[in-house]
Amino acid sequence: MEFAFTGEIWHWRGPSPFHFVTVPEEQAADIQALAADVTYGWGMIPVRVRLGGTAWKTSLFPKDGGYVLPLKDSVRRAESVELGDMVEVELTVLGG
Repeated sequence: MEFAFTGEIWHWRGPSPFHFVTVPEEQAADIQALAADVTYGWGMIPVRVRLGGTAWKTSLFPKDGGYVLPLKDSVRRAESVELGDMVEVELTVLGG
């Protein structure tokens, strides 16, 4: 299943700091409906992502009843995006 959405880049400063984009509620609900067929544990959902001209594989992390998309530093550098920027994301749920 394929999704496209716009979201703001935010930073989590936990023990393992990382940048994320939150998947909007509507798309998160659709992904949740697929979760049992595609998760590989801990609620992680494997996806293929495109942000601008950069594509990569990663997994959505479950958070607060929805999902967040991790953004690698290399992706942020390649696309010249940073904390607080609004980005357009395309993702495809893998597996199932």
